[in-house]
Amino acid sequence: MVPTKAALVEQVVRLVDIRLLDPLEILLAGDAALDTVRGLIGTRAEDWAELMLDGEDGVAVGTIVRLVASLYPSDGPFEPPVEWWSTPIGQVLALRVGHPTAQAVSYPVAGAMLGITRQGVYDLIARGKLARHPDGGVLPASIRDRLRGEGRDNRG
Repeated sequence: MVPTKAALVEQVVRLVDIRLLDPLEILLAGDAALDTVRGLIGTRAEDWAELMLDGEDGVAVGTIVRLVASLYPSDGPFEPPVEWWSTPIGQVLALRVGHPTAQAVSYPVAGAMLGITRQGVYDLIARGKLARHPDGGVLPASIRDRLRGEGRDNRG
């Protein structure tokens, strides 16, 4: 699933506003400089979305990783809830990277990344269309490759 540029921009702007700018607004007591920053974020979000969707792999991945690290800071591994993978950022991350920190993902996460049911994931593994990790779960690279249309035959 490839998100639209408009949906990706909308989510990025909303998340930057909620996670970064709103706390700054509280700290800076509503300083007018934040209006300038909000305008800049709108412009930059357009650029970031274009890079994430259409940029060369290295540039796209770098942009996605910077955004995810800034918007979802943590001392631990990146483990968003299953439903997050259906968001525009989740979709573009799955398409361009797979999963940035996991060597394997659960069947429900794989299904969410692909936009299919867990049973659909079982079926794709049984048919050799997705790679199972030796210790269980699904290899994120095989999900990414499936989303990109790599490794498919004409039967799907």
